[in-house]
Amino acid sequence: MEDISFYFAPVASERLSESGLGQEIDIHTEHGFPELKKGGIAVFYVPEFRKSNYSNPASEKFREQLYELHSSGGWEKQLYDLGDVLPGESVNDTYFAVGKIVAELVKNQIIPVLIGGSQDMTMALYKGYEKLEQFVNLCSIDSKLDIGNPDEEIHAEGYISQLLVQRPCYLFNHANIGLQIPFAKKDELELFEKLYFDYCRLGEFNADFKRAEPHLRNSDILSIDLTSLRYSELVDSQYTNPNGFYAEQMCQMARYAGVSDKLTSIGIFNYLPEKSTAVNISNLVAQIIWYFIDGVNARVGDFPIGTRKEYMKFIVHLDDFTEQLTFYKSDKSARWWMEVPYPAEEGRKYERHYLVPCNQEDYERAMKNEIPDLWWKTYQKLV
Repeated sequence: MEDISFYFAPVASERLSESGLGQEIDIHTEHGFPELKKGGIAVFYVPEFRKSNYSNPASEKFREQLYELHSSGGWEKQLYDLGDVLPGESVNDTYFAVGKIVAELVKNQIIPVLIGGSQDMTMALYKGYEKLEQFVNLCSIDSKLDIGNPDEEIHAEGYISQLLVQRPCYLFNHANIGLQIPFAKKDELELFEKLYFDYCRLGEFNADFKRAEPHLRNSDILSIDLTSLRYSELVDSQYTNPNGFYAEQMCQMARYAGVSDKLTSIGIFNYLPEKSTAVNISNLVAQIIWYFIDGVNARVGDFPIGTRKEYMKFIVHLDDFTEQLTFYKSDKSARWWMEVPYPAEEGRKYERHYLVPCNQEDYERAMKNEIPDLWWKTYQKLV
């Protein structure tokens, strides 16, 4: 494994804990950098805000809260705290450094947990997969679409368009969970539809969480914007959204993301305590990390790639539609997937993307002669 230690500053000694996770995490201190091994989870902090409107950079107080939490027992994944990424001379230098870090970690089956910085650092997560030449699905938990203008410089509320203009582009799909329509421009919604991207509105999520779960399970990268939380959850003047997610919903989504075998990196952005003494947001960030780690340790390895002999298979023939719909149900977790045909000449290029997570309701909808929306959008991207 390549040396990535020179990208980091060590964790300050006063952040260390004598109990809880502080004793279980292999921490980068002034005494040395952790010896990274395959199959672990690596937390690191990126204090990069130059592409945002926030003038007050975040503190790393979340570590004090995280180190005092306790594992639920039986956690097998080795935990690392790599410290703080040293910001580059320019923001692009920081993107480059984080991309190198993410690529090296993912290549060695270590899950990066990035605490940031503004949400344009999602670009840095993507850069890691770009270096690996891997097509990816991105899911954002956000009240806005953050598309932006490709002709303008990237910024915290406009980074998706910058991902799309990268050449070659390795972004296969993007899904948004928590969109509040008053924050979405008409042309942004039209572009989402044109690109066959997905979104689950906040109201839809609150009515039925199952609508969001397949998007989390279908993602390689999860980007969480903490400003999508409602103000009443934090009572912090940096977070002003009167509507949004409850804290427990955010933790629930983090755990579901962790359980997904496909997801290999997560970023938690806009960590913005107004004061160094503010603990609400730091507590919540620590708990989001905890629930994600707990989910990773609960994985059952049932992403149906390769042989599917151990899955229940359901074939649905629709009237006036040439393609048959094939569904698979896992005996391990009772989760569902549907198979989408893709061009044979593409070989293994899209192998990880033609099996689309779904719910039993999608199968039942197909039985009523309706094509599930997720199936149709994936089919359009493949053909």
